[in-house]
Amino acid sequence: MSTVLASANSAHAGHPPAPSRPVIEFQDVWKTYLTGAEPVHALRGVSVRIFSGEYISIVGPSGSGKSTFMHILGCLDTPTSGRYLLAGTDVSKMGEEQLAHVRNRRIGFVFQQFHLLASLTAWRNVELPLIYAGVDRRARKARAMAALEQVGLANRAGHFPNQLSGGQQQRVAVARALVNEPDVVLADEPTGNLDSVASADVMAMFDELHNSGRTIVLITHESDVAARAERVMRFRDGRFLEADEAAK
Repeated sequence: MSTVLASANSAHAGHPPAPSRPVIEFQDVWKTYLTGAEPVHALRGVSVRIFSGEYISIVGPSGSGKSTFMHILGCLDTPTSGRYLLAGTDVSKMGEEQLAHVRNRRIGFVFQQFHLLASLTAWRNVELPLIYAGVDRRARKARAMAALEQVGLANRAGHFPNQLSGGQQQRVAVARALVNEPDVVLADEPTGNLDSVASADVMAMFDELHNSGRTIVLITHESDVAARAERVMRFRDGRFLEADEAAK
């Protein structure tokens, strides 16, 4: 069983100590797929804790298990065995309706593809999770504008996606991820569709969000992007590597 335990000692000097309860906890999580006659173990007994306010990057080659880890962390899939606790709540055995609620309220997603609706302005794209959450119209706009302010894009609130640069569209996507005040922001290859200048701009925004206390889990194959995080966690063969293994 692979064990990677994040603690206050792993944080950079100057950061506040981590609370005693992790926001993310995997306990001996396995994920097995049946493809033909042979089972494929995508995750092999993963145990990991990530605390509130941490900034973690997940790296690993294709087929290493990092995408499966992301899907379970984001409640897009469930473990074959083991437990996944999100802010102390066991989500590993939830049904689809409960998982949909968790995805909408407690996890903010940022993807390589921005997934903005072309027919909606920036602020209306940001308010979408609030519509699904049943928030009234006036409060939705106020919260959407506040989220755009957080990512430095309030002055583009009335623009449509095709009137924004790639970096600005990703900022709108980040604002949408933040609008429900999630427990964790999960970013999957957030710079994959951006040029180097826009990538640096978006990563600087993630730095700012981390410094404001956000919990960020970033999955990337780019070493320079991964290095921006507080801690890099490496996947191989369905498990996290210990520090000595990762160095080899």
